[in-house]
Amino acid sequence: MRHFIDTQDFTKAELMSLLELTGLLKAADRQRALPPLLAGASLGMIFEEPSTRTRISFEVAMTKLGGHALYLKPGEIHLGVRESLKDTARVISRMVDAIEARTLKHATVTELARYATVPVINGLTDYNHPTQVLCDVFTMLEHRPKDKALEDLHVTFVGDATNVCSSLMMICTRMGMNFTHCAPKRYQAPEAWQAIARANCAVSGGTFTVSEDPPAAVAQADFVYTDLWWWVGQEAEIPDRTAAFMPRYQINEALLAHAPAHARFMHCLPASRGVEVTDAVMDGPRAIIYDQSENRLHAEKAILVAFIGPHLTPRSPELSQWHAGRIADFLKHHPLTETPSPAVQEKV
Repeated sequence: MRHFIDTQDFTKAELMSLLELTGLLKAADRQRALPPLLAGASLGMIFEEPSTRTRISFEVAMTKLGGHALYLKPGEIHLGVRESLKDTARVISRMVDAIEARTLKHATVTELARYATVPVINGLTDYNHPTQVLCDVFTMLEHRPKDKALEDLHVTFVGDATNVCSSLMMICTRMGMNFTHCAPKRYQAPEAWQAIARANCAVSGGTFTVSEDPPAAVAQADFVYTDLWWWVGQEAEIPDRTAAFMPRYQINEALLAHAPAHARFMHCLPASRGVEVTDAVMDGPRAIIYDQSENRLHAEKAILVAFIGPHLTPRSPELSQWHAGRIADFLKHHPLTETPSPAVQEKV
């Protein structure tokens, strides 16, 4: 059984298949002709932190595919507190067809996957966000210049080495794309991440660059991407981080003037408007941030179909009818809601 924890676990061909499936499901959905490929299936969604796009996209995706999603909000289950992660994974696996987990620590997701007997999907950790970047590459394919293949695209991420930066770096270099991370030296991708990216490029033919010069970094960019400058647990660092990034690394109209005219702006959202990016850019003609958000839904559908579908036993109309007859016959002879006798009613 395979889980969707990290794009590094998949080949370029496998990732391309997921992207193609995303397109097929999006087209069907747009025409209200999406088949119920996951009819009767259930997804358990574990969240240690609240979410907008991740929760909505997975829940709506399951509904549109004929299944059901159960939202387990922060603090609602004993996730490694009063019950071990091993037991949580094994218990939930007996009741659902897949588990989506958005956790504060990457080790939590990998531990769930270790013991789960159903596919586990990484909805975000402190290390990566693979569902987001699958959607991002799909969005790039939709908005790329007509004369450019996927491998010709240049993606520049300006900002802190966040979990989204990590994931985008990995998938772009895996796919043979050209990726640049631009940030102050202190906030650049760790060497361990860079080593993975370079190894990907050696196989895929992509390129990987690290820069401290925003204008130069975006000069060839087809897509300019940014994310928040701090994450959960880094609140005490906000003054230092703001001083390091502002104003040189802010995505504003002056910086985008150094990018090609066709370059598009991307952000995984939520964004701190006026901090890492200005309102003028977010609301301007270069932004494709809302296309990104919508594509989370379609990419999630593809992941769910690909990872849950193969494990579902095909439905048999004949077998369903046989079981329905057995159950109906039982209830006919053993009614469970029969009206109590007058004597019983008097006692009640």
